[in-house]
Amino acid sequence: MNPRRLLLLYIAFVAGIALLNSLAALQDYQRGGGTRAWEPFLWEFSSALFLGPLNLAVGWGLGRLRGRAVDRQLLLLAAGFLAFSLLHVAGMFGLRFAVYGLVGVDYRPGPLGELLRYEGAKDLISYAIALLVGRGYWAWEAARQREQELERLRAELAEARLARLIEQVQPHFLFNVLNLISSVMYEDVARADRLLCELASLLRQSLSAQQAGEHSLAEELALVRPFLTLMQARFGEQRLRVHLEAEDAALLVHMPALLLLAPVENAIKHDVATHGGPVTVRVHAALRGGQLQLAVENSGVQQPGLPDGGFGLANLRERLVARYGEAACVRFGPFDGGMRLQIQLPA
Repeated sequence: MNPRRLLLLYIAFVAGIALLNSLAALQDYQRGGGTRAWEPFLWEFSSALFLGPLNLAVGWGLGRLRGRAVDRQLLLLAAGFLAFSLLHVAGMFGLRFAVYGLVGVDYRPGPLGELLRYEGAKDLISYAIALLVGRGYWAWEAARQREQELERLRAELAEARLARLIEQVQPHFLFNVLNLISSVMYEDVARADRLLCELASLLRQSLSAQQAGEHSLAEELALVRPFLTLMQARFGEQRLRVHLEAEDAALLVHMPALLLLAPVENAIKHDVATHGGPVTVRVHAALRGGQLQLAVENSGVQQPGLPDGGFGLANLRERLVARYGEAACVRFGPFDGGMRLQIQLPA
């Protein structure tokens, strides 16, 4: 709730209390033979008119006292009560004398000493209530600030963790691709040169994606395509067949950057590179029930020795847990003679 609305609610609360007290005082006044019905309202509202701001001042003063020594706080609180009571009495009776003077009615509130004792006792109760409410408010405010600071630290920690996990992808991916290039550079220099050019272009795009941290599925697939081009240049298009299928709606969904490179790389590393026959790697994306559903499939061989998908998929799982918690789902296992990785993210 914004401060302006809180202030309006407080003013309405103080006015409501003053009205209830005025109606109660009016009954006693009329039973005592009073004839000016406006007097009880003047008495109660003149008190509330000054008590309201003074209570706010007490709350503000408590905020200023935080962090001070206890003995100094007690001294200032005692001085604050004296100021509170004197300002309340002076303001309240000053207003009453002014109104009575305007209407031409004589006003005799009683002996000053008795008046100060009576009003001082009531002010002590009001001051104590203001202190309790003020203490509660500042305790709540301190807890809220601690919670905000904790959330900020959690967010910074999550971002730092995500940055570390993303950075792990780059060297791992680069190491594997350079190994692939080195295997052909002495057999076909022109092909190795083309592969290096593709790699340079891919690294420029992946660096931009890493800095962004998040982008659309369309932009993610724009990174996967040149990687697959590199792999097809390495293994040959007859041996490595690629199918990228994505619904138009799914292409617009935002996702963590560089999320699909590791799964696609794994499908090639643990399938095409170890299988002599033709292999199909399929990437499919769809939007279902507010969830982005991704699948990476390879049709070559099953890998029962890699139940968790290896380093790349362990990295992927950590990234998804850090960003989405339990809202994301990852499944990896045998499928139709090969392996399939399924990823489900909030859209």
